Amino acid sequence: MTSFLLWIILLFLCWPLAIIALILYPFIWLILLPFRLLGIVTIGVFELIKSIFMLPSKILGR
Repeated sequence: MTSFLLWIILLFLCWPLAIIALILYPFIWLILLPFRLLGIVTIGVFELIKSIFMLPSKILGR
């Protein structure tokens, strides 16, 4: 919602720049998609390592 409101403000201030931003947004989103996936995978790996290290304490009930 905030990005839409910012785009509306940009549309009133400088409409050519707003139209260019509207056209380029999907391409920028596609370029940044692998970095988002890498972040999700990294968080998953760290959670897996944490679970492996915490497993003995969960088995012992502490």
